[in-house]
Amino acid sequence: MIADPATAHALHAMFEALALFGGARLYVHQSQRQSRHSVFQGGRFAVLCGCLLGAAIGNKVVFWLEMPQLFQQADGWQRIFAGQSVVGGLLGGLIGTEIAKALSGETASTGDGFVVPVLAGIAVGRVGCFLAGLHDGTFGRPTALPWGIDFGDGIPRHPTQLYEILFVVTLAGLLQQLSPRLGAQPGLRFKLMLSAYLLWRLLIDGLKPLPYAWPFGLSGIQWVCTLALSIYLPLTIRQWRQRHVTQEPPLPVL
Repeated sequence: MIADPATAHALHAMFEALALFGGARLYVHQSQRQSRHSVFQGGRFAVLCGCLLGAAIGNKVVFWLEMPQLFQQADGWQRIFAGQSVVGGLLGGLIGTEIAKALSGETASTGDGFVVPVLAGIAVGRVGCFLAGLHDGTFGRPTALPWGIDFGDGIPRHPTQLYEILFVVTLAGLLQQLSPRLGAQPGLRFKLMLSAYLLWRLLIDGLKPLPYAWPFGLSGIQWVCTLALSIYLPLTIRQWRQRHVTQEPPLPVL
């Protein structure tokens, strides 16, 4: 692991930028391959802007919910640039997309195109989190398991960053295998991805040190995941049950 804080933060920022740029480039490439229309035209561009703006706001809001004790210590610029939250970025991007679609009149489902870019971006970003070690804050609690990793303080800990990389790669593979079973349900792939990731974070963050205890001993991110799942998971289950329902024209009345 990297011991120098400045080097750790610089390396983490590099992987973070790589994740964002790579994910965006992959999304544009997929969209142009699947459609003749550019993502930079009309309502599609408005949706992309809404997604990016919502993600930028959401990742900050959820980060400060996770660590509210640091908010008073930060100055104006630190409050804008310090810290990120994948959960906040995903939920903020979702809300921003829906608002942009409502304002622009775009009706086509856009979520499925984000699945692979998002999962790839998370995997790349977590490499930077892992290399930054104790300077990143995403490491796990102490463990006696044989794969525990010493991040520099002499204590073997859960490598939760590696757990997450393995999870998102596995999730991508499962969603690919499920594709033939999803039927004519645009947006279902994204709903499954987001619901699975929120559930994952609700569970895996229980293996991380608690930066600030909210009610019932849950972290801010765990509470956000719980609330989001209470709304989003029923929508996912309902669409999953409808995946084989075909819209057939009504029979004529004789």
